[in-house]
Order: sequence, then C-alpha cells, then structure tokens
Amino acid sequence: MNNEHKDAVQDTAAEEILEETLENKPNSDESGPSEEAVNSEQETTVEETGETANSAEIEKLQAEVQEHQQRTLRVQADFDNFRRRTQKEKEELGKYASSKLITELLPVIDNFERALQASEENPEFESFSKGVNMIFRQLESVLAAEGLSAMKSVGEPFNPEYHQAIMQVESEEYEEGIVVEEVQKGYMLKDKVLRPAMVKVSM
Repeated sequence: MNNEHKDAVQDTAAEEILEETLENKPNSDESGPSEEAVNSEQETTVEETGETANSAEIEKLQAEVQEHQQRTLRVQADFDNFRRRTQKEKEELGKYASSKLITELLPVIDNFERALQASEENPEFESFSKGVNMIFRQLESVLAAEGLSAMKSVGEPFNPEYHQAIMQVESEEYEEGIVVEEVQKGYMLKDKVLRPAMVKVSM
C-alpha cells in the first residue's frame, strides 16, 4: 500500500470517529434545567409559601379582633342595662321612700274619720269635732303633698288590683260586678296601690 492511500484511509477513519463522538455528545439543551432556572423556581416557591403564611396570620388576627370587639360590645350592653336598672331602682326608692311611714299612718286616718263621724251625731261635741277636723285636714294635706290619695270605689267595676271584696250583695241600683259599698278606704301613693279598698260587690 502506497503512502497516499494509507493517509486517505486514516483521514476517513478520523472523520468517522469525530462524527460518532459528536452524535454521542449530550445536547446542552436537553441535559436538564439550568442553574438559573432552578434558582428562579426556588425563589418563586419561597415567595408563595411566605405569602400563604402571611395571609393565614392576617386572617387569624382579624378573627381575634372581631372576637374582642364583640366581647367589648356585650360588656358595654351589660353595663348600660345595669346602669338603667340601678337608676330606675334609685328613682323608685326616692319616689316611694315614704310608703312605709304613710302605711303606718293609715289606721290613724281611719280613726280620725270614725271620731269625726261619731262627733257629728252628737251636737254636744260640736266644738271638739271642729278641732279634730282641723287636725285631720292638716294631716291629710301633709300626706297629699307626699302623693297620697284616696280611691274612689263606689260605683266602679270591681278590680282585684284596687279592691278587696269581702262580700257580695244583691243590688237594684247597680248591675253585677259593681262596688256598692266601701267598708274601708283604699289609698294610692302616686301611681302605686298602697292599700286596696275593702268593698262589697253587687251580684
């Protein structure tokens, strides 16, 4: 074999080896994601995770704020109710502070009226009757200034809130269920029943 032919064979073999090497070399584009792409994906994942954590924390804090607001409103409402109730009780106490004393004086008024009625039937006690009447009217005036007033019962329909029935009687003057006679006066202290009237009711 001459030298020229030998060199041609060697060149052909070298070219074949070069082509085979190039074919087997991995493509840089197919070798997987680059380092920059991996880092970018990692940063995105971290940001999304952080945003999710922040959102959950914000929702938790908002729920706590709402709970505290509701609790504050309930406490405020309870306090307002307590204040109104206390104020009402204070007004009631001031309004009816004299009720115990006046209740104890009612029998005194009853006895005054009986004494006056008895003295009117006996002319000999006329001067005494006038003196007692003056004292009685003075007492009535003082009690009226405190809010005491006598009920009007006769001729009124029987009402268990104001009347205490002790007897039922037949009556031609009144229809059934009407107070026909007052045995003992009833009294009001302002707008409160201090003592119900003791009455007879038609049947």
